[in-house]
Amino acid sequence: MSEQTATYECPNCGASLTFNAAEQLFTCEFCLSKFTREQVLSANSEEKIREQEAAEEAFNAQMNEYECKHCGAHVITDEHTVASECAYCHNPIVLVGRLSGEMKPQKIIPFGYDKAAAEEVFFKFVKKKWFVPKSFFVKEQVEKIAGIYYPFWVTDANTDSRIQAHATKVRTWRTGNREYTETSHFEIYRRGKIHFEDLTTAALSDADKKMLEGILPYPSAALEDFSMPYLSGYAAKKRNLERDDIKAELKGRIDHYSERILRATISASYTTMKVYGRESRVLNSHWDYSLLPVWVLTYRDEKRNKNYVYTMNGHTGKVHGELPVSRWKLAALFGAVATALTGLFTLIGGLIAK
Repeated sequence: MSEQTATYECPNCGASLTFNAAEQLFTCEFCLSKFTREQVLSANSEEKIREQEAAEEAFNAQMNEYECKHCGAHVITDEHTVASECAYCHNPIVLVGRLSGEMKPQKIIPFGYDKAAAEEVFFKFVKKKWFVPKSFFVKEQVEKIAGIYYPFWVTDANTDSRIQAHATKVRTWRTGNREYTETSHFEIYRRGKIHFEDLTTAALSDADKKMLEGILPYPSAALEDFSMPYLSGYAAKKRNLERDDIKAELKGRIDHYSERILRATISASYTTMKVYGRESRVLNSHWDYSLLPVWVLTYRDEKRNKNYVYTMNGHTGKVHGELPVSRWKLAALFGAVATALTGLFTLIGGLIAK
């Protein structure tokens, strides 16, 4: 734990602080705040750090970590839930040991769909897809659907944002045989303090992040304080992205959303408008490491040597996934179309011959 106590957090947003030798101040690259040594020590007291470490150790002592030797997936479960099969490739998984590291969540959204309800949603979804192979939704395959809590960072932020834009108004009129055009130019400046609530960012690598984006959003009102009993019977994916790893991504989203909000305050009467400057300064932020519910079903296509992953938001029921395509069903369709076209051309040819 000694390495943890040497890392100081920004009192405003929780990101890591660095020491600026020129200014003799501790600075935060995320919210641009600056602090004296006394302020940093006050906000990162030894008592506060010890309390956090104790909570982490208690959580980790109740969790087991499992690893799939086939696909490399890592999942964690509570002491009452035994993981025996990988949810991604369905191969046996082995116990690695007790969980280590700062993994205790602050928030959780409990599953709103049990396994039977998740299977029902899946069947309704897949039966609308004509070319999915039957082997993808047979009972034995669907029973492999797994409830997994995925890790996310949920962030609240207060910002001071601004944009600068150039706009024009074009007026055209005619006098006699002449047409006149007048173009007026305007410099526009907008600034405001904007509060962002529950910005949700996956705490996993790019491959998993892309999959999870398809089932967002989760309703903010469903977030609850973390409680261990919610994990019973489910696995949880181990995060591999820390707050510092997603700061740039989150800041980019804040900049984008801020521009959209401020643009909406500009009159629509301009003929053209182009934003050429924007800046969002994060005044303060709050981060919660959160576990959000996902139902996952994978399908292995041996002929294509490819895994297909179907996911469902475990609270809202929203589904996403790349589905396998049956070559036999496609061939049957093309054969039917070809037969119909052949018959049509034969008929047309007969009519022309007559």
